[in-house]
Parts: sequence; structure tokens; C-alpha cells
Amino acid sequence: MDAHSSSFSSFSTYLRALSLTPSRFSRRAFSVSTSFDEMTTTRSTSGVSMQRTLRWFDLVGFGLGGMIGAGVFVTTGPATQQAGPAIVLSYAIAGLCALLSAFCYTEFAVDMPVAGGAFSYLRVTFGEFAAFLTGANLIMDYVMSNAAVARSFSQYLGAAIGISTAKWRLIVPGLPKGFDQIDLIAVAVVLIITVIICYSTKQSSVVNMTLTAIHILFIAFVIVFGFWKGDWKNFTEPGDRKNESGFFPHGATGVFKGASLVYLSYIGYDAVSTMAEEVRYPAKDIPVGVSGSVVLVTVLYCLMAASMTKLLPYDMIKAEAPFAAAFARWKWVSNVIGGGASFGILTSLLVAMMGQARYMCVIGRSRVVPAWFAEVHPKTSTPLNASAFLGVFTAAIALFADLDVLLNFVCIGTLFVFYMVANAVIYQRYVEIGSTNPRPTLSFLCLFSLTAIIFTLMWHFVTPGKAKIALLSGTAVIAIVISLIFHCVIPQVRKPESWGVPLMPWIPCASIFLNIFLLGSLDGTSYIRFVFFSILMVLIYVLYSIHSSSDAEGTDSLCVKNREIPELDNSFKV
Repeated sequence: MDAHSSSFSSFSTYLRALSLTPSRFSRRAFSVSTSFDEMTTTRSTSGVSMQRTLRWFDLVGFGLGGMIGAGVFVTTGPATQQAGPAIVLSYAIAGLCALLSAFCYTEFAVDMPVAGGAFSYLRVTFGEFAAFLTGANLIMDYVMSNAAVARSFSQYLGAAIGISTAKWRLIVPGLPKGFDQIDLIAVAVVLIITVIICYSTKQSSVVNMTLTAIHILFIAFVIVFGFWKGDWKNFTEPGDRKNESGFFPHGATGVFKGASLVYLSYIGYDAVSTMAEEVRYPAKDIPVGVSGSVVLVTVLYCLMAASMTKLLPYDMIKAEAPFAAAFARWKWVSNVIGGGASFGILTSLLVAMMGQARYMCVIGRSRVVPAWFAEVHPKTSTPLNASAFLGVFTAAIALFADLDVLLNFVCIGTLFVFYMVANAVIYQRYVEIGSTNPRPTLSFLCLFSLTAIIFTLMWHFVTPGKAKIALLSGTAVIAIVISLIFHCVIPQVRKPESWGVPLMPWIPCASIFLNIFLLGSLDGTSYIRFVFFSILMVLIYVLYSIHSSSDAEGTDSLCVKNREIPELDNSFKV
């Protein structure tokens, strides 16, 4: 086949390309890009560059809007049913895990300020196949979580204006449970926000900052009113005496199950990292914007969860719209909460939908999906095609899929992506492609992950008692010893010029361990959906992506030529 011909020019050509799948897979699947490639030739696929207009306060605003707006209102109800009053600790654990992952994201984003986020980070580390699986999972996470948030918006809007959601959701007989309620309000919200993010990134930031400022006032009201009117006995006593009592009604297992569910609340900082290409001074602004927003949000989440728990026993908190239910005895307050939550949900949708579009844009640049998604509009300097396509797709999911169906799928994909990024940052520090033997580092990563998996399995399946404590303690010590040996024996071959994860490799290792542990807290149905979706993505990669990227490689569009390298923006160096 001619190197410059398309594998999709005709049916016979495509069949011939399929016969070359094994050789193309071996060549493309583990082919890695470089940071320089991602910032030059690969980025030029979009044509027009995105404008560098954002500063650290824009990123903090996007982080606050993206995280506070949705997660605490969507996930607190289901997580409280798992953790009870200890939902406060669930948020603290998830926040710590998110902060550790945020450090890993920040190192990559400062070193390689492009819009691809985790996809780009894994493409320069583990190759195209791992990046595609991760990127596809992350985009699906965004679509599912945004759909869940949009449906939650209609719940809180109903609480704000005193109209039951059942009055504007249409019931369709014959459809499976969880897919039989049509929500037109959620669809309208998603489509309106899609139009806004297509218009301008800086204007989107202004809209986000305005809505977030209003929403923060509502958050402060919730916290103060809850602590003022609530009762401390709700931290230990259930509403129904038949249910378990105490701060940990479902034990430590319930706390970690709750943490795995509320982890969705922190997906907003990942969206912030996708805006690195539009940040004026990446080395200065990104660390403050990403890590700072995670810390602030974690504090606010814990205070809000405590406020809600103080107002209402855990077994009386509803899965949907839990804060509106907690304040239901004060009708006017419930309306205020509904209105405030609605504002917050709008900001989170705006930020997350900006993030998902930028992921799709960069994946299009790599040609593993059609390059049409990579185009940046010359007038708006936004990824218009990706924004519009994913906006319509999100609206379609929000039309019928129920909240519980969406949340479990999202949590497992998010944890998987954060786990992969933590591995990638260690690999980047200790392996120089072409000059360093990667086996010691890969062996360490596999062995450490295996140790974390064993710890998680013992936590869930070994009978409580002294033997369990001894086994868990021994496994934890083994994980620490493995990390210590790796730290002492294997030298770092690369240290970031501007900003790097401190205490390497301990912080990324802690992130890996916590992500695996939280993954172990999810139910079996989540894993079935995750495996099914991953298999579907592998089929797409084999049937389309490797042939498309091979065609691009044949035309040198994935290779850097001296005459094609655009001049780098000086802001990369600041």
C-alpha cells in the first residue's frame, strides 16, 4: 500500500489495511510522542492556535466552578447512604487522593502546556494505545458525569421554584428502569452551555467567575445556617432506631465506598489541566490554579457535608437533591438551596464541557479519531467541532439516563485515569526513552500496583480480627519497602525545569495506592460496564485508529520536520 494513500479511500483499500493490522499495531500501539512534538507539529493540526488569555485566578475560578458546582450536590446523597455521618471523612480522603493526583497532573501540564491533559501525558509516556484507552475513558467520564449533573440541575431547579421534577419528566412505558424518564430541561441546559463554550474561552471564564462568585455566597449560607440550626446528635443517632448508629454506621468500608463515589466531585481539576494551552504563564499559573482549587474545594466540601449531617440524620438524607431535603423544614431555605445549587451546577457543566471538548480536540490531532475534531475555529479560537459534537452527545445521554446509572460508570473511569497518570509521572522521571532500560521502573510499578491490589482484596474479603490487621499491616510495610528500595537503587534521569512533584516517588506512589483502594470499593456492575466499554474502545482502535494514525505517519504529519516546526511562544519558558 502506498504510504501516502488513505486506508479508507475505498472498501478494498480498507480490507487491505485490515490485513496489515498486526504489523501496524506493533508499530503504532507503543509508539511514543515527545513533549516537543505535542507542542509543535501535533498542535499545528488544529490550524489556528488557541489564544493564551488565562491567568492563575481564571484557573482557580474554573476549578472552583467545575468541582463545587456539581459534585457535592450530585454525589453527597448516594455517598451518605454508604458512609453515614462519616461522609465528612469520605470527602477528606477523596480530596487527599485528588490533591496527590493534581500534583502529578501539574508536573505534566507545566512541562507540556497543551490541551490534551491525561491523553497527551500518556501518549508521551506509554504510547498511543494506552493514551487512546485512557482518553476514551476520560471523555466518556465527562459525557456521563455532565449528563448526570444536567439531570441533577432539574432536581434542584424544581426545589428552587417548588415544582416536583415528576411534573416535567416524561415517563416512557416499556423502557428499562433507569432509562424511562425523559428530561427535556437537562437537554436544554446542555445545549445552551454548548453554545456559550463555542463562542470564546475568555468570555466563558467571565461567565464562570460571575456564576461561581454567586454560588460561593450560597455555599457560605449553607454552611453557616447548617451549623447554626443543626444538632450534633445527628452525627451519631439515625432517624430510624432500627438502623445502625454511631459516626461509622457502616464501618470503614462504608467510608471508603463513599470516598469512591464522591471522587466524581473532583473531576473538575482535571478539566483545568486541559486549559494549559490557553494559560499565559504555565509555569507560574498552573500549579496555583490546579492544586489551589483542589485544596479550597476539599475544605468547602467537608464543611458542607458536616452542615448537612448536622441538620438531618444520615438515614433520612435523600439520594437525589440531599441538601434540599436537609433544609426542607424551612421552605424558603430549601428554595434558596435549590437556586444556589442550580447556579453551581451551571458552572460545573460549563467547565467540564470545556474540558471534554479540549480532550477530543487533542485526540483528533493524533489522528486516532477523525482530524475534524481537532479543528480550531479561526474567529472564536475554540475547538468548535469537538464542542458541538460532544454537547449534542451529552444532551442525548441526559435525555433518558438516570443518575445512579451514570455515577457508577463515571467513578471507575475517573479513578483508572488518575491511576494511569500517577504511573506515568514516575516513568517519566526514571526512564529516558532510548537511553535507559525501562524494565526496573516497569517492574516496580507492576509490583507496587500488585501489592496495592492484594491490600485492597484483603481489606474487603478477609474476616475482621487480629489476623486481618496483621495481614494488612504486613502488606503496607511491603509496599513501603518496595518503594524505598526503588528510591535508593534507581536514579532519576530527568528533573523538571520549572515545577515537579515533590517527594518523588512517594507522592505518586500514594496516589497509585489510594486510587487502587478506591477502585476496590466500587460494585461489580461498575467493572462490567468498564470492561465492556474498554473492549469496545479496543475494537475501535484496531478497526480505525491504528490505520488512521498509520496514514498520518506515512504523510509525516505525526513526525517533526525542521521546516515545519512553528516558533514556540515565549510564554512556554516563563
